[in-house]
Amino acid sequence: MRMTDSPSQSAGPDHPFRIIGPDAPASPVLLSVPHAGRDYSDALLKAARLPRAMLESLEDRLVDRLVWRAAAAGSTAIVATVPRAEIDLNRDEREIDPATILPSPAAADILQSARTRGGLGLVPSRIAGAGALWRHRLPASELRRRIAEVHRPYHAEVDARMQAIRARFGIAILLDCHSMPPRDGGRVEPRIVIGDRHGTSSGGEYTAAAEAAARAAGFETARNAPYAGGYVTERHGRPNEGLHALQLEIDRSLYLAAGLRAPGPGFERIAELIENVVAALGRQALEPPMPIAAE
Repeated sequence: MRMTDSPSQSAGPDHPFRIIGPDAPASPVLLSVPHAGRDYSDALLKAARLPRAMLESLEDRLVDRLVWRAAAAGSTAIVATVPRAEIDLNRDEREIDPATILPSPAAADILQSARTRGGLGLVPSRIAGAGALWRHRLPASELRRRIAEVHRPYHAEVDARMQAIRARFGIAILLDCHSMPPRDGGRVEPRIVIGDRHGTSSGGEYTAAAEAAARAAGFETARNAPYAGGYVTERHGRPNEGLHALQLEIDRSLYLAAGLRAPGPGFERIAELIENVVAALGRQALEPPMPIAAE
């Protein structure tokens, strides 16, 4: 489909995210839920050439409701309210498909990646099997507004809370929560994937603690395959500074009913899984190291 010029696609929310759990850090683990936003503006829906249900397929459906147990136990969660279709908070703000923006950004302002080439950049532009998402190209002014009013405030909030947690506990761990399409594919595969960007966004002891908690709950896990972590973990994970970041991917069929839209029979079990992973990370962070035996 050829894109044409258009006015702004979205008016923008007053609050692009909400906070669940204690405002002051009560745990060394901070939760991030960047892909579960469902506040679709009328302007955004009008700009789409696909129905709302197709835009919703980009969501990590209901993951925001899975973190309540961990929040009730003392961890704070930062939950996006803006839908991923409007702007993807797990992308660098330079990951843009220039053909979808008017006028096209300068080459120096673009970070090309497999994600942008696949239509899943900062502003998703197409869905496999369905084609282009939008009727028109997005004005550059509207892209700048989304970055300034949604993307940057979200990451500034994560930054500030990670710093506050480290100031209190001496360490901060970010658990970035996502869901993935069912992985059956005719063979049994791990349905929980923990990513640490191949050891660069988190200390290995925290990755191992998260994996052990998932296995203790009865789940097989994979590390960094097929998801190693995106912009959230890349930006906020700096292990050498005491700031660790992990990505948690959960197969949607584990917690959603058939059709992958409504809560299913496994919903509470996955909420408990996240609570257990957070607790394991907290213990790993705060328990003193074992003493070294004398020779």
